[in-house]
Amino acid sequence: MSIPNTNLDTPKIWRPAIMLTLFFIVAMGVVFPALIWAISQAVFPYQANGSLIKNAKGDVIGSELIGQNFAKPEYFHPRPSAAGGGYDGANSSGTNLGPTSDKLINGIHDPKNPSGDFDGIQDLAKKYREENGLSQDAQIPADAVTRSASGLDPDISVGNALLQVSRIAATRHMDLIEVQSLIKEVSSSPLVSIYGERRVNVFRLNLALDQSGPQRAGGALRRQGFGKDGHLP
Repeated sequence: MSIPNTNLDTPKIWRPAIMLTLFFIVAMGVVFPALIWAISQAVFPYQANGSLIKNAKGDVIGSELIGQNFAKPEYFHPRPSAAGGGYDGANSSGTNLGPTSDKLINGIHDPKNPSGDFDGIQDLAKKYREENGLSQDAQIPADAVTRSASGLDPDISVGNALLQVSRIAATRHMDLIEVQSLIKEVSSSPLVSIYGERRVNVFRLNLALDQSGPQRAGGALRRQGFGKDGHLP
């Protein structure tokens, strides 16, 4: 019976393994990320650096990708949020409630446990109609009363924005058509003109509102420049 040769040439065995490991560490851990970073900075630096929005002084005041909570009547309001106390970037989450959930539809309001209060769709719809001067049976967009999966959705539908125009125009003493025009300017098209619908970035829209300044001219609400159901053409 022959005994196998156990005198292996260790350097010949380990050297290729070590060299390959070092090669992939450098190639995949240094060269490839550096190449992707260089391409992104050259082709789309704004998006690559977080789509940050700056004020006139150059200070970062937000990002197009992360929604912020606006509650004052002179601003467009975003959709509801389940991220912490609302639009908490450190606590991104949805409700994880199904469409047949009684909690999702009717909410929870226990006087003995006010910290556990949760506004359902019915509650949010009632509040939305009241703050925007709508009738109790007025049709409202789904995004006005539903929370996004991340809780940080920065956009609302154009229909949602248009229903808030009267409130904002009255609060800011602006012409209704001017507020509508801002929506048209800030709105974005569907992805590759196919997926989704036209949307409005709430933060950019409110920033445009502040930059436009109030106007004292009154006027009747006319959907000039808008198509059917308040949608942009």
